[in-house]
Amino acid sequence: MKIAILIYNGMTMLDAIGPYEVLAQLPKAEVFFVAKKKGEIKSDTGYVHLNAKYDFNDMVEADILLIPGSTIAFVKVMNDKKTLDWIRKIDKTTQFTTSVCSGSLILAATGLLKGLKTTSHWKPISLLKEYGAIPIRERFVHEGKIVTAAGVSAGIDMALYLVNEIAGEQLAKSIQLLIEYDPSPLYKSGNFTACEPDIIQKAERQLSRNAKRELNLFEAITNLKTLKKLK
Repeated sequence: MKIAILIYNGMTMLDAIGPYEVLAQLPKAEVFFVAKKKGEIKSDTGYVHLNAKYDFNDMVEADILLIPGSTIAFVKVMNDKKTLDWIRKIDKTTQFTTSVCSGSLILAATGLLKGLKTTSHWKPISLLKEYGAIPIRERFVHEGKIVTAAGVSAGIDMALYLVNEIAGEQLAKSIQLLIEYDPSPLYKSGNFTACEPDIIQKAERQLSRNAKRELNLFEAITNLKTLKKLK
């Protein structure tokens, strides 16, 4: 079973790595981290790097396609024609096409979510309407062969659901035990609909700071590449 995970600069690593830890346990699983161009991929924080060994030319089909989200980099990706074309191409071959967090907005930009119930991170979820999708605040949503997950950690729940759909409850349960996924958070503030308004406001301010930091990081990377070209 071929599992293609799109990776790009500025992505939120857990969006990809959480589901990866689950899906890699499927029978005969082959996982491919695929980028537009081969090479180093940096996270939204700038602290974690992945090495993309495969590019769009290498990956022409997959059983599962997973699109992770990001703090703000998804805006650039969802406007990249080559990436959107590749997603549409791979989608024609998949058993499941999936997203985590704001990755659903990248998927929506392809036109594949028109008329479908879809979820995303609580902050940008309303933007899905602009692409004809129907925003639903759920942990994950399954429509046809499209499965979208809410923010970041919800990707693990979605991945366990996929294992259940593909290989059955027993394997899904055993993988859940294998990764000891037994959430018992200190606070009950992880659900937008049940969270206090002041906590939501604080989280929004943090998102704004993260977005600004990411933009500064991208600017620094771009300037560095420009300087290297001039030398």
